[in-house]
Amino acid sequence: MAPQKGGDARLQLGAEAAPPSENGELVFEAPWEARVFALAHHLCDAGHYSWDDFRDALIAEIAQWDAAHPAGEGYVYYERFQAALEALLVKRGVVATGALEAETAKLAARPHGHDHP
Repeated sequence: MAPQKGGDARLQLGAEAAPPSENGELVFEAPWEARVFALAHHLCDAGHYSWDDFRDALIAEIAQWDAAHPAGEGYVYYERFQAALEALLVKRGVVATGALEAETAKLAARPHGHDHP
């Protein structure tokens, strides 16, 4: 996917939580990565959490993953980004515990090629 401009101050997450970029522009490897990034920004803008709260959740998620995978193999930044977002949404009561897993299972059960409900 083409890089996107990253002029938003919220992109300043610190080295351990900085999104992948190239020449100062965000880089997404797949469409879902751009979607989860946009969703995190939208939910922040809607007042569900502060960007500092999200940043802290992301840093904690990355640290937890690093502790479980000392060799670092298999690391995908936006998987950690999504996990941090999901944990924060559950913590804030925006999404009920278990609701994300149920929705994920429902979407995974759909036939290949059906990207929209």
